[in-house]
Amino acid sequence: MIKFLDIQKITASFEPEISNAISRVLKKGWFILGEEFGGFEKEYAEYIGSRNCIGVANGLDALRLIFRAWIELGFMKEGDEVIVPANTYIASILAITENRLKPVLVEPDIITCNLDISLVEEHISPRTKAIMVVHLYGQACWPAQLEKLARKYNLKIIEDNAQAAGARIEVSDEWRAMSDERETYRIESKDNERLGRTGSLGDAAGHSFYPGKCLGALGDGGAVTTDDDELAEIIRTLANYGSKEKYINEYKGLNSRLDEIQAAVLRVKLPRLDADNQRRREIAQFYIENINHPDITLPQTSNQKPATISLDHVWHLFVIRHPDRDKLNKYLTEKGIQTLIHYPIPPHKQKAYKAWNHISMPVTEKIHREVLSLPISQVIPMNEVERIIKSINQF
Repeated sequence: MIKFLDIQKITASFEPEISNAISRVLKKGWFILGEEFGGFEKEYAEYIGSRNCIGVANGLDALRLIFRAWIELGFMKEGDEVIVPANTYIASILAITENRLKPVLVEPDIITCNLDISLVEEHISPRTKAIMVVHLYGQACWPAQLEKLARKYNLKIIEDNAQAAGARIEVSDEWRAMSDERETYRIESKDNERLGRTGSLGDAAGHSFYPGKCLGALGDGGAVTTDDDELAEIIRTLANYGSKEKYINEYKGLNSRLDEIQAAVLRVKLPRLDADNQRRREIAQFYIENINHPDITLPQTSNQKPATISLDHVWHLFVIRHPDRDKLNKYLTEKGIQTLIHYPIPPHKQKAYKAWNHISMPVTEKIHREVLSLPISQVIPMNEVERIIKSINQF
């Protein structure tokens, strides 16, 4: 059986460093809010290009704490609207509704599966306070029009960066010029282009370190990054029971903290993230060049460049589309190839949001009917990739 994702092999590729890091934590006997936590926050903030990083328990908490903090600051209130892609994992939307804000679903671009920015402005109302962009499957969603809309309507931009750690994209001169801090913290020079990492582009970003992510822990974990010091302070306080000082609670907070063992593991993995992402790009390009089936739609980079040189995509998932997806999925399973469906049911058709079940989102629904994720990782052997391609081409 070809595994969809061989987490054991990925973990083994970091040995003995991971075992040494865990042992270091055990010997210290300090498991919450210690040196590993602080060290990872500093290192991840520097990597992303953001002034603040707050380690939290998971990616959903990261997003919901961002909205909660803006409510505490008075920028948002119950009933305010947040534009969000209809084609996303449900966590993006749960973070909005949990804060009693109203998600406004917008269809995706059928090519990238990311938010179709050309449809956003018609959904903006006087109650719109923010746009959430989701860098789905690992591809950055940051069209120039997004920046213009944020400036025109004074909107916050939240990045759901759960799937795209390490992706980089060119940022406009106008966006960089909005403050010196953007220039200092967010932008990196490479090959005469001015690139910013996802997670540093918007006003705040949520990150997930679920084990299957490009930067994965050995359990749940997440983080918020932002250049807004006031926002960061409130998020940190909210995540610690609403307390800055022990037993003194300023807010009705929650308990959402990245533990020392997960932080130590992430510190081991972070220095290799760019190299691992590049290997994923190479596998993705090999798939693109060699899958040759008339009924399969292959993923594309938004800039139409080869995957190997498109830094805006880290290929957390390699997602193809086929009109008879379930039949293809069954066929590959019988061939000993494990695949996954990201995601079989769109959020607006879930029972959790039954008030939306009557809504028609034809592009989103087409994507959810047809998508199939193929195995991809930095450790998958080329003979397995070739076997997957051969099986698909013979379908």
